Amino acid sequence: MNTPSTQPGQDQRFTNVRHLDTTYSFAVPTTRQAWGKRAKYIREQILTGAGLMPMPEKTPLNARIFGRVERDGYTIEKVYFESFPGFFVTGNLYKPRGKKGPFPAVLNTHGHWENGRLANTELGSMPARCISFARQGYIAFLYDMIGYNDSFQLKHREDLTGQREHLWGISVGGLQLWNSIRAVDFLLSLPDVDKDRIACTGESGGGTQTFMLASVDDRVKFFAPVNMISSTMQGGCVCENPPLVRLDTNNMEIAALTAPRPMLMVSATGDWTVNTPTVEFPAVRSVYKLLGADDMLAYVQMKAEHNYNKDSREAVYAFFGKWILGDSNANHFKEQSFVAEKDEDLLVFGSEPKPANALDADGIIQSRIAAAEKQIADMKPHNAASLNAFRKAFGPALMHSLAVEMPKPADIEAVPSDKSYSSNLSYCSTERFLISRKGKQDAIPVVGMTPDRNATGTAVVVGASDTLIEMLLKAGRRVIKVDCFNTGAHIGSPESADRLTRYGFYDTYNRTDTANRVQDILTVLAWVDDTGNLDLVGTGEGGLWSLLARAFAPNVRRTVVDANGFNNTNDKSFVDNLYAPSLRRAGDFRTAAALIAPGEIFIHNTRAKFQTDWFENAYSASGQPNGVTIRGTKASDKVVVGWLSK
Repeated sequence: MNTPSTQPGQDQRFTNVRHLDTTYSFAVPTTRQAWGKRAKYIREQILTGAGLMPMPEKTPLNARIFGRVERDGYTIEKVYFESFPGFFVTGNLYKPRGKKGPFPAVLNTHGHWENGRLANTELGSMPARCISFARQGYIAFLYDMIGYNDSFQLKHREDLTGQREHLWGISVGGLQLWNSIRAVDFLLSLPDVDKDRIACTGESGGGTQTFMLASVDDRVKFFAPVNMISSTMQGGCVCENPPLVRLDTNNMEIAALTAPRPMLMVSATGDWTVNTPTVEFPAVRSVYKLLGADDMLAYVQMKAEHNYNKDSREAVYAFFGKWILGDSNANHFKEQSFVAEKDEDLLVFGSEPKPANALDADGIIQSRIAAAEKQIADMKPHNAASLNAFRKAFGPALMHSLAVEMPKPADIEAVPSDKSYSSNLSYCSTERFLISRKGKQDAIPVVGMTPDRNATGTAVVVGASDTLIEMLLKAGRRVIKVDCFNTGAHIGSPESADRLTRYGFYDTYNRTDTANRVQDILTVLAWVDDTGNLDLVGTGEGGLWSLLARAFAPNVRRTVVDANGFNNTNDKSFVDNLYAPSLRRAGDFRTAAALIAPGEIFIHNTRAKFQTDWFENAYSASGQPNGVTIRGTKASDKVVVGWLSK
């Protein structure tokens, strides 16, 4: 145990709340290998928050393309397809006229304009952009944000905002990212699209969609996010803030995942991208330089308010022209005059009936939950190979859902604490510490108790009574009692109680209490240097936190879990007592079982509510069916100590 002399401050997780208007920076790793590892981590975090880890099944698009009109140098068609059964992506397809393909293709997202993809103003014209792309020789697909224009199944800022949906990784932002991935699939299904020349551009909230797609889909090779990559404002809508996606990261670092693919950062003097030349562009460029691709990143800044105006569009045309069409003459990409179609003539469902199988909000939620449950069930382990496959598919998702790490002992500090601990234990030496991870702003109260005679092992206990602690000490165990985040001696001040509601999108930028508590257990387990003799005991609420922590703590020998009668098949139980975004989508305790097996574990107090069939199945698949002991009633302290001492 490392015990430096310096006293850490109070736990800053109560007060240093990150939010969309925090001023951010990021430190670029010094090697390509380190950046590769970091980039992989962020991608997995985004996918987990969006409910896409592991990737859902890609069902048939059932695309319908119709209503073709021919204009000067381009054609326009109406499109809808199913990103999953019963959920529709809608938009318009602009194609070159009188030219021979295959053509490069551009996905076009749009911002929060009142008129959505039909907006045609001086500040932002969607038709101008797509007509220009088609005339220049691209296939341009312009599709709706969820809840705009023809996307009628969900309300953009109202639906899918509850914790129950977020348990399953269901959110407007997550579905929009999925729609963008499926929009790439749609473009690649077109016979006249050059599959190696796919681009994406969009402004404001559409800029967020652009770099979010860039972060997870390598099939798209060229990007131009407009007026959105900022160090001071991360995106103010639910569609930009799915849970988890900006834990310990920000738009600059996410946008840097585009490297080394060509990207143009378009900014404006009249919005939150005003500092792009001096802050955001240099930050993102540092990653491009690290990868030897600094010439593939550029920026422009317009003297304008928030926009995707003609000047901004022409900058994008020229950038794409250079990298996609091989033409570096910007004069070849000036926007020509055009005549916009009437709104009603562009709407997909203006005359076309809406699909009969279109789901409403409740149907969408049930569909996504059913698909996730099927994906988990279909991979249920039955032998060693399938157990390893399940771990590989769902283990990272559970880790990102809880946003936890097993820290290195060298990164942990422990200093004496002056907080008192009241007990009647007089036959052991007692020490009190605050345990911290370097640079993580935590400070976990622990009490270390060593029996008067030589200790034969260590038990880390969470929520244990003095009676159980006394019995462990009498059995010759050293005991480390942990007060997890916002419990016991670790409860925050009244002033910090509003941290969950003071800012919007709390769990987009910050860990939930459940995640912090699981992390605290892992931190203490990493701090205790007793390899081969370290046990973990969780009682009451601490039982389930300990069970989740054990999934990522290979140094634990035996684990005792009080299931506390928790109903692990009921979403409300998770929302009320164990909320973490995407926890159920990541397989919850089913995935924990696969990760823990064959480590010895005793689960008691299930009361027929906590279903344990996955534990039995995982242990059988691991070849150690006797490694798990399950008891419906609550085990006595004597039974717990006896099991640990067997």
